[in-house]
Amino acid sequence: MTLSDTTATPDAADHTFQVDLRGLVDLLSHHLYSSPRVYLRELLQNAVDALTARHALAPAEVPAGAPAEAFGIRLYADGTVVRVEDDGVGLTPDDVHTFLATIGRSSKRADRIAEQRDDFIGQFGIGLLSCFLVADEIHVLSRSARTPDAPAVEWRGRGDGSYTVRTLPASARPRPGTTVTLTPRADAGEWTRPDQVQALAQHFGSLLRHPVTFDDGKTGGGAGASVNPEPAPWARTYPTPGTRSRALAAYGEEVFGFTPLDTIDLDLPAVGLKGIACVLPEAVPAGRRHGHRVHVKGMLLSEQAPEILPEWAFFVRCVIDAESLRPTASRESLYEDDTLAAVRDALADRLRAWIARAAASDPDLLARFLQAHHLAVKSLAVHDDEILRMLLPWLPFETTDGHTTLDEFARTHRTVLVTSSVEEFRQVAAIASAAGLGVVNGGYTYDRELVHRLPEIRPEASVADLDPATLTAHLDPVDRETELAAAAYLALARDALAVFDCDVALRTFQPASAPALLMDSREARHERTRSQLAREQEGGLWGDILGALRQEAPRAQLILNQLNPLVRTAVAIGEPELARTSAEALYGQAALLSRRPLRPAESSLINRSFLDLLAHALRKDI
Repeated sequence: MTLSDTTATPDAADHTFQVDLRGLVDLLSHHLYSSPRVYLRELLQNAVDALTARHALAPAEVPAGAPAEAFGIRLYADGTVVRVEDDGVGLTPDDVHTFLATIGRSSKRADRIAEQRDDFIGQFGIGLLSCFLVADEIHVLSRSARTPDAPAVEWRGRGDGSYTVRTLPASARPRPGTTVTLTPRADAGEWTRPDQVQALAQHFGSLLRHPVTFDDGKTGGGAGASVNPEPAPWARTYPTPGTRSRALAAYGEEVFGFTPLDTIDLDLPAVGLKGIACVLPEAVPAGRRHGHRVHVKGMLLSEQAPEILPEWAFFVRCVIDAESLRPTASRESLYEDDTLAAVRDALADRLRAWIARAAASDPDLLARFLQAHHLAVKSLAVHDDEILRMLLPWLPFETTDGHTTLDEFARTHRTVLVTSSVEEFRQVAAIASAAGLGVVNGGYTYDRELVHRLPEIRPEASVADLDPATLTAHLDPVDRETELAAAAYLALARDALAVFDCDVALRTFQPASAPALLMDSREARHERTRSQLAREQEGGLWGDILGALRQEAPRAQLILNQLNPLVRTAVAIGEPELARTSAEALYGQAALLSRRPLRPAESSLINRSFLDLLAHALRKDI
């Protein structure tokens, strides 16, 4: 918006915003700010900026040990007005016209707003307009501290787009500074009632360096209640390290609602950043990025700032206060620039250092941390050689010996076998354990890659992928006579299961209670599916493409256990149809035990074989 050519005079002069004010307020509410409550943050920020400017102008003017109500910020709300008063640098009449003349001057208003926030006057103007989110009238009374005899200046803006500017005698405001008074709209009571104003002030301004007080009009003109009575907890002095640690943990619990497993000091002097990271006491879903509380120069910027830490650091929530981080135009998130990237990397180094200290000096803390957050550490170890060397021996994995660490597992098994999927591990776990094989479930995120890196840490250990041939080689063959006696049954079984590209073999293995083992990897199933599609599309474009990708399709293998009484009975069946049905039933039972998704043909086979066996049993009884 631009001013008309008329300039202000000492008398009240009516002016009109040269754009639709309601449209601009709509822009602020829908495209810049997330909630009307930010009006109070903007007023506080304006006051803080003004105080900072006054300190820079004449530091000696601010006497040491000044009372809380002096050279600070005073809030007042009684239900009819909201008032914010500061002892900052104040505004001259020219300043008032400057910020009014620059607000929304460009047709690209959102971009212009972002640019204007880089300077104090632009920030003041945009911050002031945010008050129209909750008020129909804004009254500003200010006096500049730049000259001792500066006059007072009054600006009164209304929701209909009109405003007046008056220059007043210095006596209208005895001390330099600015007072902003709002007349709230009836529908804005949620954000302007006294208790809400006090709560918002504490929410946004609890870490501000300047004293902030609140008065609801019931204290009889007293100094008001302090909004920020103490400095940030990490900036206080404590008698012992233990006292400090407990105080930081209590603060983390107050802010985040959980008792931290530990707190990590964050201190980056280069950007004036201080704060704490609170380690979550329980596991969280992998990749969930928590919001972190970010303050800039004491003012709360965001409670949801995941960009401050790398993705793998989802086991902590942070509260930080920084001097040099750059907020976006809305002051509700951080601008992604080189400074933020450097801060993110430096904070990541602090988290790594904490893990290293725990590993070196506090094994109990490390054990509790890994129990809750081993997945986060695994994701870090994949890309961080130092963390890998430090923590891989401590990380838990699912193995044929139960949940244990790789270090412990490698002591028992010189060759560590690792599966490529969870279902493959479940297929072989019981059999492999009975055969004395050491198998690790590599189907979970990061696990297979980490297990293969074990020899980097333990050179004496050997790691290999588990394949069906490896397990089959550890199963004892049956004697020649038994093999010959079962030959006819095995031939019928192979014919019955040919539709699934499944071979059938007879072995002996523990546990004897397991009648059959189905060896069928996910890759093998995918290759067989591709081959089948190529055959079905033969002669067409897709058939040619799939055929060009063809590899030797590995066959599944159903291994029958000669030690199992049911299998010994089945291989002796002389009736061909019953033999086929029993082979199908054994295949179906083994497929179910593998816990992998069943194909439609397999589901149909299981149902059919069950009904056929039931019918045979009923005929036999009759």
